[in-house]
Amino acid sequence: MATVYPADHASLPGEPFSMQEYYASCHANGSLTLLFLPISRHSQNVLHSPTHVVSLSVSSSSPAASRPRVSLLGNVTLFTELERTPERAALQACYLAAHPDARWWLPGPREPHIAYWARFDPHSVYFVGGFGSEHFIGYIPLDVYQAVPPADPDAEVGVGGRVLVTQEQHSF
Repeated sequence: MATVYPADHASLPGEPFSMQEYYASCHANGSLTLLFLPISRHSQNVLHSPTHVVSLSVSSSSPAASRPRVSLLGNVTLFTELERTPERAALQACYLAAHPDARWWLPGPREPHIAYWARFDPHSVYFVGGFGSEHFIGYIPLDVYQAVPPADPDAEVGVGGRVLVTQEQHSF
């Protein structure tokens, strides 16, 4: 995940911050579920951003220059009231299926730090299928990305929980 330090940060105003972040593909439209912990640097940057915009890089299970990857640019919607989180039980089950170790940080009365559920809604999708001479590289229209069915979790064709398409299968 990449965010930007707020303009009033003491030493790094406006500078980018990027680090691995947990996410899970729990929505049929390609939005991602996040476990939002206000103690984290990413979360603090999102909270100080008027648009809550972030970028998430998603790669295949074995990242390499020849493997597919995608950069999603979008905004984060926070669900600060646990009881009002849409489809909370399903989101929690989906998230824990992807990250069983996160059970210690789930939102609720017993967490070590404050935690919320959040949804990342992409508005721009940049895809790199592998090497440019053999695979598609470029922007994918959002409606195409959102219409793609979720990948079989055991298949090697998915990136970020979505089925990948090749340049031969789809023309953008």
